[in-house]
Amino acid sequence: MPENDNRAKTVNTWILAARPRTLPAAVAPVVVGSALAYRDGAFALLPAAAAMMVALLLQIGVNLANDYFDYIKGVDTERRLGPVRVTQSGLLSPQQVKAGMSAFMALSAVPGLYLLSRGGWPVLAAGAGALVSALAYSGGPFPLASNGLGDLFVFIFFGLVAVCGTYYVQAGTVTPTAAALAVIVGLLITAILVVNNLRDIETDRGAGKRTLAVTLGKTAARLEYSILLAGAYIGLLAVWSVDAVAVWALLPLLSLPLCVSLIKRIWLETAGSELNSLLAATAKLALVFSLLLSGGITLAPHLPP
Repeated sequence: MPENDNRAKTVNTWILAARPRTLPAAVAPVVVGSALAYRDGAFALLPAAAAMMVALLLQIGVNLANDYFDYIKGVDTERRLGPVRVTQSGLLSPQQVKAGMSAFMALSAVPGLYLLSRGGWPVLAAGAGALVSALAYSGGPFPLASNGLGDLFVFIFFGLVAVCGTYYVQAGTVTPTAAALAVIVGLLITAILVVNNLRDIETDRGAGKRTLAVTLGKTAARLEYSILLAGAYIGLLAVWSVDAVAVWALLPLLSLPLCVSLIKRIWLETAGSELNSLLAATAKLALVFSLLLSGGITLAPHLPP
């Protein structure tokens, strides 16, 4: 029995390290890109599944990389306000987390090779860029997150690359609608990071980590968050008015009350525990919006391939 308890504890620790609450950020863009491919008569199950596997494995790899690099760089300390980090808390050793990071990033190459066989050099370029950015986000001589570039790279890779890449490996091209939806999803996912960085302003500043929130300040970070969420809904209306995706594409408007409540909360809540709750709610909004958008696109009339 003790051996089983230890095994279960180890599994639970690795699940904690993977940060499952962040995984909707990886799922949402793949679902949207696949739904649009379905609407356009180009949906292909195996490429869609491979894209989802790459996204999830890379997301877990990035989470482990952040855990590891933030610890060895002294960013994560006992003053941390966010969820438990397994390296800083001593639940796993730095060597274990580094090995896990390497394993998940290597595993992402397996479905990635299949996508490469379908998409050629654009897939290779996107995959190489994603891997380099995953490591450079918190690690290396010029960590992106510590130099105010985290928001930009999250927008690029969780929005533009993820949605357009998912669509491309199925349809063999990228349409203006795919690019527009990629922008919308990217805005929502970036908003999740903004809450994270707003919560950590004081500890990041003390550790010399200059996120965009640290550079701009709390008021500007709140304004950025509000603009990102509002921009997603404005973008939705713009796409609907230009592309014939039928009224079903407006299904995400059902999530507007949640969006409004989150914008109100970002201006009122300041404590770490409150912002942790807001962070989870923002991730929920991104997933709900993306699922409603995908459902609406799927219900829209098919276009000829």
